[in-house]
Amino acid sequence: MRAAAALLILFIPSGCLSPSSVEVQPTEASHPPPAVSSPPAATPTQAPVQTNEPIPSTPIPSQPPPVQLVQYERPVEHIFFHPLIAFPELAFDGDSLSEGYDNWFVTVPEFLAMLDELYKRNYMLIDIHSLYRVEVKDGRSVVQKESLTLPVGKKPLILSVDDVNYYDYMRKNGNIWRLVADEDGTVTAWSRTPDGEEKTSRAWDLVPIVDDFVKEHPDFSWQGAKGLLALTGYEGVLGYRTNNPDDASYDNEKREAEQIVKKLKESGWTFASHSWGHLDVNKSSLSRLKRDTARWKKEVEPLVGPTDIFVYPFGSSVKYDDPKFQYLQAQGFALFCSVGPSPYIAFRQNAAVMDRRHIDGMALRTQRKGLAPLFGDRPILDPLRPQK
Repeated sequence: MRAAAALLILFIPSGCLSPSSVEVQPTEASHPPPAVSSPPAATPTQAPVQTNEPIPSTPIPSQPPPVQLVQYERPVEHIFFHPLIAFPELAFDGDSLSEGYDNWFVTVPEFLAMLDELYKRNYMLIDIHSLYRVEVKDGRSVVQKESLTLPVGKKPLILSVDDVNYYDYMRKNGNIWRLVADEDGTVTAWSRTPDGEEKTSRAWDLVPIVDDFVKEHPDFSWQGAKGLLALTGYEGVLGYRTNNPDDASYDNEKREAEQIVKKLKESGWTFASHSWGHLDVNKSSLSRLKRDTARWKKEVEPLVGPTDIFVYPFGSSVKYDDPKFQYLQAQGFALFCSVGPSPYIAFRQNAAVMDRRHIDGMALRTQRKGLAPLFGDRPILDPLRPQK
């Protein structure tokens, strides 16, 4: 009931919805040298071969030209998604959640089309931490704007994904079940298909799709950056049910989740808090926010490591002078991400706030003009979506 309730809250317009070879020398004792009084006469096969042909030189590998960097001064785009719809037949099956899926999620073909459009427009993934730095002055944390330099002609893009938890309702409605290690050690998607088959595929989820796209197009990522994964904790993380220490499978789930987190970090993904219980911060009391944050730090932070980024669920932000904002600051959060229609970031009162564009069915249907700088004006909507 709780997951379904969370989904109903989620689907509102203001919502948030990383051998050396050793040559053994023979010893004198084991291989004594033969006694030779004079060197043996050279045989015809030992005579040097005379030739007038030039000795071919070893080709020197060509070096790529140095990358020219310039300081980027314009607004930085930040777009966010939810986990992709891998199985549209489950998402758009006409049940009570179909409309929500049509509004707030995108399908795999839609995401692939968007990646191509972003790449054609010279966008480049950057790490969100390249926009700011946190310094300690006189015992206080101070958030400072960081200058951003990029290759000439490139435009920065921050990509974030909310609710990378693969809740129970997601498993039943077309998302994957969890992230797992692929045969080569990278991260891929695991799911039970609508036919009941349990298998993996790199074509089902945003994380392996982005990893593969960057591998094919290295200039789509600056310094190896991929995206920001915002996690709750009430049904575990990344598809692993790490929320119940009393469960018999808890230790194994926790261990596997930690291994996937490590692989994600190594490949350029970073993590943010999305609260523990997908909490509407604006509507919640300070005492409830404190309880929720304590659970996130107890259950999720030990798995993903410390983070100074807080992503508001539902985009439900609070003002700088709100005691809830000040409490989150005191807990170590420095960058606060909400939802907005255009690029926005501001630095004040020792914090940074940033808006993100929600990219989903609603946006693709109603905000095509505003999204044209990102995706162009050609239709991107999957024909498998409900017709409206």
